[in-house]
Amino acid sequence: MATETLVSFAVERLGDKLIQEAKFLKGVSRQADRLHRDLRAMQCFLEEADKKQEEDSRVRNWVSDIREAVYNAEDIIDMFILNAQSLRRNFFLKCGFKKLINCYKVGKKIEALQLGLLDISNRREALGIKNIGEGRSRSAENQMLQGLRRSSPHAEEHVVVGLEKEADELVNQLIGGDLRRRVISLVGMGGIGKTTLAKKVYNHRQVVECFPDCRAWAYVSPDCRPRDVYMQIIKQLVCTSTKDQQVLEMVEKLQEHELVDFLHEHLKEKRYLISLDDVWSCRDWNCLAKVSSNDPDCLGNVFPDGGNCSRLLLTTRDKDVALHADARSTPQEMQLLSKQKSWNLFCGKAFLDHVDADRYPPDLVQLGREMVDKCNGLPLAIVVLGGLLSRDMSHTEWRKVHDNINAYLAKECSQTGVMTVLNLSYIDLPSYLKPCFLHLSLFPEDYVISTRKLFLLWIAEGFVLSAEQADQQSMKVTAEVYLNELINRNLIQVVRMSVNARVVECQVHDLMRELAIRKAKEQNFFRTHDIEDPLSSSTSNSSLFSSKCRRQSIYSDMERYASVEHNTPYLRSLLFFNLGHEICRFSQLDFIGKCFKVLRVLDLEGVKVESLPSIVGTLIHLRYLGLRHTGLKLLPLSIGNLRSLQTLDVNNLKQVPNVIWKIQNMRYLYMEGQKYDIPLKIDTLENLQVLSGITSNNGYRTIQAS
Repeated sequence: MATETLVSFAVERLGDKLIQEAKFLKGVSRQADRLHRDLRAMQCFLEEADKKQEEDSRVRNWVSDIREAVYNAEDIIDMFILNAQSLRRNFFLKCGFKKLINCYKVGKKIEALQLGLLDISNRREALGIKNIGEGRSRSAENQMLQGLRRSSPHAEEHVVVGLEKEADELVNQLIGGDLRRRVISLVGMGGIGKTTLAKKVYNHRQVVECFPDCRAWAYVSPDCRPRDVYMQIIKQLVCTSTKDQQVLEMVEKLQEHELVDFLHEHLKEKRYLISLDDVWSCRDWNCLAKVSSNDPDCLGNVFPDGGNCSRLLLTTRDKDVALHADARSTPQEMQLLSKQKSWNLFCGKAFLDHVDADRYPPDLVQLGREMVDKCNGLPLAIVVLGGLLSRDMSHTEWRKVHDNINAYLAKECSQTGVMTVLNLSYIDLPSYLKPCFLHLSLFPEDYVISTRKLFLLWIAEGFVLSAEQADQQSMKVTAEVYLNELINRNLIQVVRMSVNARVVECQVHDLMRELAIRKAKEQNFFRTHDIEDPLSSSTSNSSLFSSKCRRQSIYSDMERYASVEHNTPYLRSLLFFNLGHEICRFSQLDFIGKCFKVLRVLDLEGVKVESLPSIVGTLIHLRYLGLRHTGLKLLPLSIGNLRSLQTLDVNNLKQVPNVIWKIQNMRYLYMEGQKYDIPLKIDTLENLQVLSGITSNNGYRTIQAS
């Protein structure tokens, strides 16, 4: 889960606020400091607890309680700063009395929160999770999953579609090329068919003839256990007859380092092919090959290079693993199936008699095609779907699956459901990438995401931390590193590259997005309103979302969204998407300033906005304001009050008030397409890193930025 990272970010932000907002926190600074120390103490247990959430509901509930406590602490401090800022503008005599009342109320809230933290700490011990990091054995559920996923080269798929070209290329790499030992890697997202292709090639006639006496297949798994892998290989290479049972009994008694020596000795004079299926990380490869971390070019002590065309065939979800295992070999990156190949694969699974699909009722064929399209070319999803529908060829059953396809794909085949397989990629993510992945759930289905915008949103959310907190210049670079890691792990797809090979636009596969949504909802990370889930009339006077919701993404019905009651006072991010279904106009945006007072991210890109009300200037915690393609012509003077704003992205303005200089936290300022050159003072913006499309009046000089 991403909880440990989300909580860590929140605690860090809380600490920063205690320093930066000291002038507002007079009167409650002692309680706030103690609260911060208590929360930091809780962090010590979170990293291991986060790993065990998947298998222990007690730990999951305990971590959820910590997450809520940290969020509550953030809410208390943010609201206190907001109220203190408001009182500073009030010069009446009663202002001092109101300040005392404000401090008293906040002090009481902090005391109550600290009592809650004490209870959480006590329950941790009572639940027997005092030493979370100890005894990290696999749960029965995880063992069952890995048992079901354990691959064998003998269990080949009978229906294989669209892999002929890839198979031929792999065969040529395995049996030809240079004499050095090479690692040939298959890379792709979970369920794309890496293991299926590897089996096809491993059992190919030419490959079998090329490696007649020394060929083995081993399944590695997410919790890589070198000894288990070595034993799988040795049993296939050495123990091939009854008389070899004595050798097997002897080998099973060896320590891991002795197995390494035994396997190396057995392989060093032979031309061998070893297939390692499902290698998850560079660290796992190093453990298996016994590569020295001090010498990344070392071939390792297990799989020798005899200069005789020996090969290792490796499957992985992470491109970095493939490049790490053999930097001189180009990994084969597997692609999603085309629509026609997807349909052919589906027909081979759904229509078991292999009769031409056109002989089946047209209504079933139409439903089938629509469902296959929802799989977006992912072979595992298509195979699971076809197997499910082959059991009942009635229109009623197919319509039921069609209308709830994601739910069926998630639960089908119990532990081998599509979502369960994809979830392994999420579990394997380092903690700092999990919030970034969850954030992708905010974007609509099939939405092409600008990476520039994505980086700035991640920074505004607090997901990107530089090596030195003060080194803001590196944060955008760090965000790009995060994106590339997610791409290499096949969790994000590249849509467009720049001329210098940097990712400009990206996208998320529908099923990967569904996984992100499920995980995000588990953690109350966000809620969304979709055009396909329209607001009922009964919601006009009630709240749409949980009061604890932190992020909202609105895809449609924006006028109605503005008109309903909002009960999410601690909302931090609000993103609107005009998907072209209708022309959306907001004549009144006051509700945003009134209902979401601690908002950090507000993105109205693509929504037609007639004017931006001055109340937006009261959102003193706002870090990101996206107004691109809104049709807005004028910014209010109050925008100068947004003292936390880091990013302002707007275009085609007719007039810009000369108050930008007041926003001293501004880092990324985009104002392309101005109708007139209007000089602006920006010499006070010491943190400014990007200045695009405005004319600047720097003291007595006027400069044009581009």
